[in-house]
Amino acid sequence: MGSVRLAGVGLGLRPPHYEHVLNRRPAVPWFEAVSENYMGPRGGSGGRPLEKLLAVRRDYPVALHGVSLNVGSVDPLDAEYLKRLKTLVALVEPAHVSDHLCWTGVDMRNLHDLLPLPYDEGAIEHVASRVRKVQDLLGRRILLENVSSYLSYGHSTMTEWEFVAEIARRADCGVLLDVNNVYVSSVNHGFDPRRYLEAIPRERVGYMHLAGYSIAEGFLIDTHDHPISDPVWSLFGDAARRFGGVPALIEWDGNIPAFERLEAEARRAREVADGALAVAA
Repeated sequence: MGSVRLAGVGLGLRPPHYEHVLNRRPAVPWFEAVSENYMGPRGGSGGRPLEKLLAVRRDYPVALHGVSLNVGSVDPLDAEYLKRLKTLVALVEPAHVSDHLCWTGVDMRNLHDLLPLPYDEGAIEHVASRVRKVQDLLGRRILLENVSSYLSYGHSTMTEWEFVAEIARRADCGVLLDVNNVYVSSVNHGFDPRRYLEAIPRERVGYMHLAGYSIAEGFLIDTHDHPISDPVWSLFGDAARRFGGVPALIEWDGNIPAFERLEAEARRAREVADGALAVAA
């Protein structure tokens, strides 16, 4: 298959769309797959989902995006998980491997949530050290995604964007810039999302995420089950101007619509990016 670079606007690969993608081969430039869905149980294989992913990979570039690296936790890195991930990476030969800049559990218990970190020097050094170990084991640079958040730590000493940029520098890793998460957190915490974009080094961003949010009890919640909102489209235009031709990805994980609806979101993303780049030129 060979490794490739991503370009344009890709879609998240979800089980309801396997047959559509394999049988119709739609004009989508690339797909992102959730790593854990194809790794199989501990000691096992990825089974039929992995067969589907490898079939898609024969026709399309793929990025692998994980949710269980738990890079911010104080638990030891999960050696068995990393071994299975490395095996999957060797099979798929993805353009990128990514996970989230957060913690997801403690005492070897997975809380099944993407929990934010305190933004301070100790957390930077802790996370950067662990990321370097992961990259050494995988033999490649990874991307870390900024998560949405609904609380903040009183002992944080810097902004989230300073924290993300510094971890990327010290770990020598990339950034998966989730534009929706930037907007969600900006509303929840009352900061200017464009300051966030300006602080992230251009050369670190591998690609961007776009998704829809929900509103509950006065908070924006990153649920991936709605169309992308107008404020996020506007922020994506700013991101496209700042980061140039960086690829983007449409995420939709709940209330998954017909494939054609996702293609419509991708078309709009291309239009927004093209328009922003034309203005920048």
